This record gives sequence, structure tokens and C-alpha cells, in this order.
Amino acid sequence: MPTTGPPGVLLYTRTTDYRHASIPDGIAAFRELGADHGFAVDATESPEVFENGLAAYEAVVFLSTSGDVLTPEGREGLRAHCAAGGGFMGVHAAACTEYGWPFYGELLGARFARHPALQPGTVLVADRDHPATRHLGPRWDFTDEWYDFRTVPRDTVRVLASADESSYDGGGMGADHPLVWTHEYGGARVFYTALGHTREAYRDAAFRAHLLGGLRQVMPGHTGGLPTGA
Repeated sequence: MPTTGPPGVLLYTRTTDYRHASIPDGIAAFRELGADHGFAVDATESPEVFENGLAAYEAVVFLSTSGDVLTPEGREGLRAHCAAGGGFMGVHAAACTEYGWPFYGELLGARFARHPALQPGTVLVADRDHPATRHLGPRWDFTDEWYDFRTVPRDTVRVLASADESSYDGGGMGADHPLVWTHEYGGARVFYTALGHTREAYRDAAFRAHLLGGLRQVMPGHTGGLPTGA
């Protein structure tokens, strides 16, 4: 991993299934966070980047990717990045990605199943001892698609926040509905947030702090991630 210069983040936004209109807003948000907090962001939809090696990047972020977005060689490139201690972060539809690759599902922690209509709801913040959630109160009102997942990943991940299904219509997981979590897998520190459907989310200060906190954890070139004073 690089040891000099600003840490590098690869922001990957390729889609071969549903494409979120908020992707350009997400790219802009990550670039602005990078400019403000001292890390470089390369945004791409080219799978060849993964085939050519990821040594220039301390973290890879899948931002609302969907469908099969990597070649077989690219899959091995991502696996090697993780094995070398690189960080991985998934945002929103990253859970709708690479359904046929078991490693990716285990890396992310859970796979998307369905969602109800876009609507306001409440996030229950259970763990505030993390840079992605420590700025939040115990309840966080938000508007999103409130993803359901095929499995509850609680046994294999550290759950930071969950959905309060009583706060919106159409939830399908019940009382235990993780939305945000972290763990280590394949050598990588991993952070995932199911939030981030709307364009407005990426202009929201609390959500931007949430994304920045995820990066602070997964970037291995810095103790605990990016310095909190960056």
C-alpha cells in the first residue's frame, strides 16, 4: 500500500442492472470530502482498473454498483487488494452486486433482497463508538429505500445501526434489521451502509460525515483510518 502522499480511494460506480440517479451526486460528495480531508479520489466505471492492480489505493468504494461489474481477472484483483490489507467500503446498491461471486457476498456481509417504496423512516443507532456513527444520536430520521437483506449478518459483523420498521411501511425483516455494519474479511477492513439512494442524501452533512467515518475505519495507512482532525 502507498506510504507517501495523500491516501488514494478508488470509487467504483459501474452498473449492469439498475442505475441510481444519485451516482453523480455521490461522486461529487466523495471528491469534496477528499479535497477537504486530505485523500485523493479516482472515480471510474472501468473494470480494467481491477485487472491492472490496486496498489495505488488504500481503499476501494463500491458506490451503488449493480449487477456483475467485474471480470474474472478483476475479481482476483479485488481479492488481492483485500489480502494485502486494503480497505473496502460499500454504499447502498453495492449489496445488489456480483450475486454470483461468493467471496463478494461474504466480503460485503449480506446481499440485497428487496425494498419498499422510498419514504421517510428512522435509523436506530446502536453503536456510537465508531467514526461513522459517533456524530449521530440514538435515532436518525432519514429518507431512503430501507433495504431488506437475504440474511441477517449480525453473527459475522459488528452492527452499527438498524432500521426501525415501525417508522415506515413495508419492512420485511422485523425487529432485527441491520443497515450499517463493519467487519474484517479476506484481510480487509470492511464498512457497509445501506443508505444513500437519494441525490439529496449526498448533500446532507450528517450523511457525509457517515461516509467519511466509514472511510476513516477502512483505510489501513492510518491508525484507525483517516485522522479525525484531517
